[in-house]
Amino acid sequence: MDSNLTQHQELLPEELQGSAVNLDLTLPGSTGRKFYIESYGCQMNFSDSEIVASILAQEGIQSTRNIEEADMIFINTCSIREKAEDSVRKRLKEFKPFKKNKPELVVGVLGCMAERLKAKFLEQEQLVDIVAGPDSYRDLPNLLKKADDGDKGVNVFLSREETYADIAPMRLDENGVTAFISIMRGCDNMCSFCVVPFTRGRERSRSSYTIVAEAEDLYLRGYREVTLLGQNVDSYKWVNPETNELTNFAHLLEMVAKVNPQLRVRFSTSHPKDITDEVLYTMAKYNNICNYIHLPVQSGSSRILELMNRTYDREWYLDRVSAIHKIIPECAISSDIITGFCTETEEDHRETLSIMELANYSMSYMFFYSERPGTPAAKKYKDDVSLEIKKERLNEIIRLQNRLSHHHNQADIGKTFEVLIEGNSKRSEDMFKGRNSQNKMIVFNKKGNYQPGDYVTVKVDSASSATLHGTITA
Repeated sequence: MDSNLTQHQELLPEELQGSAVNLDLTLPGSTGRKFYIESYGCQMNFSDSEIVASILAQEGIQSTRNIEEADMIFINTCSIREKAEDSVRKRLKEFKPFKKNKPELVVGVLGCMAERLKAKFLEQEQLVDIVAGPDSYRDLPNLLKKADDGDKGVNVFLSREETYADIAPMRLDENGVTAFISIMRGCDNMCSFCVVPFTRGRERSRSSYTIVAEAEDLYLRGYREVTLLGQNVDSYKWVNPETNELTNFAHLLEMVAKVNPQLRVRFSTSHPKDITDEVLYTMAKYNNICNYIHLPVQSGSSRILELMNRTYDREWYLDRVSAIHKIIPECAISSDIITGFCTETEEDHRETLSIMELANYSMSYMFFYSERPGTPAAKKYKDDVSLEIKKERLNEIIRLQNRLSHHHNQADIGKTFEVLIEGNSKRSEDMFKGRNSQNKMIVFNKKGNYQPGDYVTVKVDSASSATLHGTITA
């Protein structure tokens, strides 16, 4: 996903905060050993942690939410910017007392940061025993054996085929209502600022049949919303080896929507160069495909977009926004925005502010440019915008987005929406929370015998820039 980060929004799942995911299950054939796992960064990392949990469960290793009783600690990392890596390093230091008290404790670093630094991680972080990249999770049992024997285990091989399509993820989200389905891995877009092609490898798509089967299984187990995940879902392409028939993303979207009308479908992330009218018309055709598109712009300046190697310009992006509003009038659009990219001028910055208003984003992931080692931008361009100017421009972007979000939400006051109940509000056990089709979080009163997983009609009574507040009407 383009950047899938936030400098500001506290309600976003992509926020760079660690999240402990656990099951507390007693599994057949248990070894008695327990693992604890934390995930940082994008939704794909959280999805990958579910793959890791499944692989470990097959080895009879139980999950725990209590880090003190864990025999192994895994941290699934993000490498999209320096702050993300700093968060991981800081967290690893906090694991040292556990290692001191339990010398046999295994500490593993997984994901993009592991892939970027490879064996160097073992030198830099002495307490780390295992380093595994995003395509190496099947090898975790072997890496654990090495660690148990006192050796260090490293596997950062990037595959052109691995999709984990045959592994049923062990769902780690406790609400039992919403789930991620990974439809593809890797990225072929070489955006000059981005490490993803180097940490997740080349693009490859899962079989559409396994994706639909996973959606069907989730629905039967009580889940009522799935999010199809990919670095660039619009470039999903799977060719049936038996019939040679091509399934593109519009086809896949329709196949998942047909699983059941009561199963909501979302997806992330779309790339402006690839999102087609066919996808938009498919969204408009099915009520259970949510009216929400995350369409990262990164910059409103065509000159900067060219330096970023985004392969579209300002006019192309605005054409796609126009098509969305024309074909799906009620669709909300969100974005990723980078400020202070190499050579960015005040005029470039103003063009970003103007495109935000023209697109009328419901929310955005906003952050200033952070040069990543090894990327084309780091090799070709000088990071010549001062940190002071980056922060000033970022603050201006944040203020504008807060105003746009506030206006967006104020316009919803008095409207009614179908909302999927996800669980209790964090602030009150007497209130439910859930999202409407436009991905806006709504907090509302408990009424009747409704439970998480139920759909209710909610009237919006008030709104802030981040949340709608309402009342169940039916």
